[in-house]
Amino acid sequence: MAETWRLFIATTLPSGVLAALAEIQRTLRANTPHGVVRWVDPGGIHLTLKFLGDAPSLQRAELESALQTAASAGPPFELSLSDLGCFPSVRRPRVVWIGLSRELPALHTLRNEIERQIAPLGYPTEDRPFSPHLTLGRVRREASSTQASALGAQVIRARQYDRQTWRVTSVSLMRSELQPEGAVYSELYRALLRGTGAPPDTGEESC
Repeated sequence: MAETWRLFIATTLPSGVLAALAEIQRTLRANTPHGVVRWVDPGGIHLTLKFLGDAPSLQRAELESALQTAASAGPPFELSLSDLGCFPSVRRPRVVWIGLSRELPALHTLRNEIERQIAPLGYPTEDRPFSPHLTLGRVRREASSTQASALGAQVIRARQYDRQTWRVTSVSLMRSELQPEGAVYSELYRALLRGTGAPPDTGEESC
């Protein structure tokens, strides 16, 4: 039986953005009771564009080729951190996230091109609207409704933070390995957007 890997496609974030996200998490954590939220490791925060799920490891070369084709269709663009929010709402938060702004049409174009190139390999196009965001934490199931709503109030108040801007020049094929302490991500391949040079050699790097 062929080995399968849990894969997704994402854009990784520069260190300055990750540091800003870590600071936002620290601010929210300081005003939230311990154990209410499972905070995402800031070093592992990324912008997911397509979740593939369990994929045959033998398909890796095809996925890399499709990803490079998609990335080569458009030039680099800029994104900025935007407003904090919660899914499904700040009154009943289950997920704490931060939105994105700036050149969002270019981001949507990249995501749509990835869907178009990946679909023939057996990964159906996502029907749900694409809502670009970065996940900061998830409310634990055992948290009370009072604790959850208090967290939502903290999110509303946390309006002062470093709204970093960065340039997106690549998109990556990522592997997720579930460990007892949480998911461990590794970058399998990085495809450069049009005009940013030749793609790097395929290799596996820890993220």
